Amino acid sequence: MRRAAIVSPLRTPVGRFGGALKDLSVEGLGAILVNALLERTRLDPALVEDVVFAQSYANSETPCVGRWIALEAGLPIGVPGMQIDRRCGGGLQSVVTAAMMVQTGACDVVIAGGVESMSNIEHYTTGVRWGTRSGSPILYDRLDRGRERSQPVHRFGHISGMIETAENLSRKYAISREAADSYAAGSHKRAADAWADGRMAAEVVPVSVPVTRGEAVVVGQDEGVRADTTAESLARLRPIRSGGTVTAGNAAQQNDAAAVCLVVAEDRLDTLGVTPDAFLVGWAAAGCEPAEMGIGPVPATEKLMRRIGLSVADMDLIEINEAFACQVLAVLQSWRGVDEQRVNVNGSGISLGHPIGATGVRILTTLVHEMKRRGARYGLETMCVGGGQGVAAVFERA
Repeated sequence: MRRAAIVSPLRTPVGRFGGALKDLSVEGLGAILVNALLERTRLDPALVEDVVFAQSYANSETPCVGRWIALEAGLPIGVPGMQIDRRCGGGLQSVVTAAMMVQTGACDVVIAGGVESMSNIEHYTTGVRWGTRSGSPILYDRLDRGRERSQPVHRFGHISGMIETAENLSRKYAISREAADSYAAGSHKRAADAWADGRMAAEVVPVSVPVTRGEAVVVGQDEGVRADTTAESLARLRPIRSGGTVTAGNAAQQNDAAAVCLVVAEDRLDTLGVTPDAFLVGWAAAGCEPAEMGIGPVPATEKLMRRIGLSVADMDLIEINEAFACQVLAVLQSWRGVDEQRVNVNGSGISLGHPIGATGVRILTTLVHEMKRRGARYGLETMCVGGGQGVAAVFERA
């Protein structure tokens, strides 16, 4: 079976919730990156055989977002597209799905990406189509509702949302508020250092945002990174749940962003004139208890390593998406002996942000660029997933 190459992974800056990117649509964000990707690789758009995009909070304003983005970016009409949702793992799933298409010979060239505009996620109701006998229909916030409805209540009981799952891990693994705040402060420092050192420039495509009056504003950096964050400043924040560990400062942000890459068959690289950055070694998904969804990377990684004959100790760099600081610490506790200096070296969801459907490709982008800088051989990417899943993938530097 031929190998799937990852080519030219790119991302937008990650915008704050209600921040500089809030007026850009998901199709707009995705199209900006697709055009940048084709420009950098000089690939004929007609050679793209499919466009696979993840979006976790989809709606009927942009149905089948992969096809929408292909059309918005001006790709030939004959280029199809699709949409994928594995919640937080959707972006990574889009890449491995594209890789499977390439590995099996169904395609030679696929654009894979993820996009989310959490600032534009709507409110909705389920009680209007056939009318209500009395009273007013309920208007749900799709953001909150998606977290509450991640599992069947009749089987697992009511889970109020992802914060509850993080607090469950905090208790089970005896993770203190102080440890969570310390980890979160470290995430901001690593991200701030990466930007200050110029390490992020190669992976980020600046986004021009139109304004009503005057020239467009160019957004070139992640908006959520706070270089002045300390464990002491985080300690002053109130826990979201009374007596809990999770605060707004040691949990992932809500964000707007897109990320993308080419996935190309190894035997077509020379013909197409594109240079690989990495190859997919293998991937796996696994389930876990919905009430402990944050531990999902552990069973997924165990399954993956058995499949490919490697171990976590073989990984030069490791990414664990920071849904919550206590969730990352629970995973690290389960992987006893892992060198934490190899984990999330440029920050992650707490500092860089977590635009749900885009995060998996954003992490891949940051990981692959860092592997190239360090001359690293293997990189592990993991995601925990609402509803009780984990996804993991290993990439090898080209």
